[in-house]
Amino acid sequence: MKVLVTGGAGFIGSHVVDACLAAGHDVSVVDDLSTGKQANVNVAAHFYQVDLRDAAALERVFERERPEAICHLAAKANVRESMEKPVLYAEVNIIGSLNLLQLARQYGAKKMVYASTGGACYGEPVYLPADEQHPINPLDPYGASKHHVEHYLYLYRLHFGIDYVVLRFPNVFGPRQDPHGEAGVVAIWTAQMMAGEEARIYGSGEQERDFVYVTDIARANVLALENGSGLIANLGSGVGTSINQLFEMLKQSTGYAGPQVHSPAKQGEVFKSYITNQVAREELGWEPTISLQEGLDRTVAYFRQV
Repeated sequence: MKVLVTGGAGFIGSHVVDACLAAGHDVSVVDDLSTGKQANVNVAAHFYQVDLRDAAALERVFERERPEAICHLAAKANVRESMEKPVLYAEVNIIGSLNLLQLARQYGAKKMVYASTGGACYGEPVYLPADEQHPINPLDPYGASKHHVEHYLYLYRLHFGIDYVVLRFPNVFGPRQDPHGEAGVVAIWTAQMMAGEEARIYGSGEQERDFVYVTDIARANVLALENGSGLIANLGSGVGTSINQLFEMLKQSTGYAGPQVHSPAKQGEVFKSYITNQVAREELGWEPTISLQEGLDRTVAYFRQV
């Protein structure tokens, strides 16, 4: 299958590119390199530096590549930045996605696998683990913009026959995550601990998150190319891990000898968030296979090499 991966130079997107190529697909990549790195892109993929807001440049890619399916991971994804720049987040995440859908319609692409968010779209959880029927109450423009596109996917399937699978991601971690960019705590702490720098915990550390290793997430994207129709699926572990627990596990992986140092909690953060995977198991044949400790060990091994 000819597959276009947007955001394919980024942390998660580049792993999706690798997984698609390993599955035998012909892969093209669109990325504006605002946060991604071209060095992340598998040399077997066709790379185009394009901003999703540039519909004309994007159309040239469709004209040349004629993708049959799209794995759409490109997005602005910084919660705090979205509070300051809500219009930018609407332009990139919503208008950029609409440009893709319009071109998919025009050039005959049959399916979009869409990377949504399983934390930011649900907001403060009413119950845990949150499933796909959980109320949608995003607390920031990032979560609102990501969820908004899910409605357009429904419309384009209904009216134009473009099928879709929405994958709501948990906290994804692993190799290629930039500890200085739109990073998660695993990448930040790994870099700090390996450098012997102080690694801080914000708040009590009893906050809980759902951590899933990046190759498991990439595998779900490949499965969704062939399975699922009009589907929304969480990609969680179903288990919350406290930040204090994560800190101790990373200490074990890195050999860090420093103590837990706590700073005041960051405002506006959800205290506990973790999501299910039952729909993904039943409809896609997916569940996480890499344990948190193994994933942390693999991540540390990667950071030791780069």
